[in-house]
Amino acid sequence: MNQVILIGDSIRMGYQETVRQELKDEAVVWAPGLNGGNSRNVLENLVEWAVERKPNLIHINCGLHDLKTEFGEDHKAVSPEEYAENVEKILQILIRGTSAKVIWAQTTPVNESWHHERKGFDRFEADVIAYNALAKTKCDRVGVPIHNLYDVVMCAGRDGLLVQDGVHFTEEGSAILGRAVAKTIRSNLN
Repeated sequence: MNQVILIGDSIRMGYQETVRQELKDEAVVWAPGLNGGNSRNVLENLVEWAVERKPNLIHINCGLHDLKTEFGEDHKAVSPEEYAENVEKILQILIRGTSAKVIWAQTTPVNESWHHERKGFDRFEADVIAYNALAKTKCDRVGVPIHNLYDVVMCAGRDGLLVQDGVHFTEEGSAILGRAVAKTIRSNLN
């Protein structure tokens, strides 16, 4: 049976069970028990999480933890420049260290005003778009396909799918994402 790995943050944790159920007859779906966090953390754990497991397909994202901005600050948790470098390193490790099909999932949108009211830091929609563009550029250079989860959410109605923190998803939102991820994985396994 195909071996699939999902790497990502709490958004991935929200949709992974739907992916498992959708693909139960086609693949064994594994994901780290922990939140993948930012690109530094993904890079640090990538060999253990992906390379050593010898998967057929890896569906990966990081970004929301990279673009965190403390109130009153203008710098991000991980600068755009470092994020781009980290994405490039992640892709190279996966391409060189595995024979897996790699799919980069774009970071999902946020409602920044809801987020600002309820979280202790900001996430800005413009940063989501900018970081997604950086990741896309790196993926395009090495031929890694993009799964545009950003558009999946926007087309389905962002604010109706987000909980009040402006970043996490309702059960319905996570299920929509999970079905979209499973569909993309299925089409790339065949």
